[in-house]
Amino acid sequence: MRDILVLLIVLVGIPKILMNPHIGVYFWSWISYMNPHRLSWGFSYSFPYAMLVAVLTVISFVTSKETKKFPVTPVTVTLIIFIIWMSITTFFALYPEDAKIEYIRVIKIQFFTILTLILINNRERIQTLVWVIALSVGFFGIKGGIFSILSGLNFRVWGPPGSYFEGNNELGLALLMVLPMFRFMQMTVDNKWIKRALLGAMVLIGVSIITTYSRGAFLGAMAMMFFFWLKSPNKLPIGLAAVLAIVVTLMAMPDKYFERMSTIQTYDQDESALGRISAWTMAYNLAKDRVTAGGYGPWKEEVFAVYSDPTRVFDAHSIYFEVLGEQGFIGLFIFLFLFFLAWRTGSWIIKNSKGREDLVWALNLARMLQVGLVAYATGGAFLGLAYFDLPYHMVALLVLTRVCVEQALAEPKTVKDEVVKPSESTGSTKVKWRWEQ
Repeated sequence: MRDILVLLIVLVGIPKILMNPHIGVYFWSWISYMNPHRLSWGFSYSFPYAMLVAVLTVISFVTSKETKKFPVTPVTVTLIIFIIWMSITTFFALYPEDAKIEYIRVIKIQFFTILTLILINNRERIQTLVWVIALSVGFFGIKGGIFSILSGLNFRVWGPPGSYFEGNNELGLALLMVLPMFRFMQMTVDNKWIKRALLGAMVLIGVSIITTYSRGAFLGAMAMMFFFWLKSPNKLPIGLAAVLAIVVTLMAMPDKYFERMSTIQTYDQDESALGRISAWTMAYNLAKDRVTAGGYGPWKEEVFAVYSDPTRVFDAHSIYFEVLGEQGFIGLFIFLFLFFLAWRTGSWIIKNSKGREDLVWALNLARMLQVGLVAYATGGAFLGLAYFDLPYHMVALLVLTRVCVEQALAEPKTVKDEVVKPSESTGSTKVKWRWEQ
């Protein structure tokens, strides 16, 4: 039944994609994040839906008469430079065949990031993409939250098979990043039942984040909550609500949760933590030795034997050391600079949207995306998700939102200047308007 449902949804979407290429971006995001075909057990499980949607989107993009404009900004230029640098490091990779496989996967993601920047070019499309991404990732948080509550919070929650966030740790970070999107969605709807449904979804996602038993997600959640509180105009009620929620949640958690979190303080006795240190040492020494570092996939015993401890061979488990070991110091600088510029873009949106009723949506979205980036920057320090779709989609959303704000600011707006009382002869009310740039 699930196989047929996924197939029917895609079949219904095919003509829509061919007529409107931006619909292809929505479908790609849905398939990429939710992996709906992986929730089935029949023919759909291995069917290349992503490839099908990609081909249809490209055909539609080429044939569409819609105006296509790539926003040239410091953020997008830096993104292009990063893509070029990743291509160079792949060419000089220590393991060319392994690097080629991962490079193709990354390039697919970046290709659709670029299509997103070209096609998602107005407020309606931006907000629709936010809903698609948030619900696609949040589905696993909602489902996992229900499962966790029914099972007494004793089992870990896992992500969709074959995705970047299949593991419990990766899922925890992905859910942290979309949680602020749910808050944005809640602020943009008027229907009280939808607002309540989104609030319930946020609670269930919060439960799932905790029951991933991820230490990285735990630290990311603490940083995100602090930043959210710091930027909130109502610090006291929000602070009290957060403390109450934390206390109630911790009281409900089983002992094994606290045993898991306590290993943060005893990292020198934890094999996983020692493995991370070994991998980080290898990444640093490799980057010092080679300008292009190792390219994708240098986390092998023979490389550790030269640059670190061969008895502890681990993946990077950190977005920063993952980029350092695979892209070198130059790649790490570009990576960090990209997100720095994205952050500045969000701050610009917030500053220039204040006091504008028509730009409240942009202000709220920029704030929530910044909260999500805080989670990524903090939780990602302990997880290898440097090439994951979501942070690049968030960067794209910030760029696109700024473009919309700039357009709105450039347009003249009417301001009611004076209301003239009804005349005795006509009884009509006249309003004088003035134009502001």
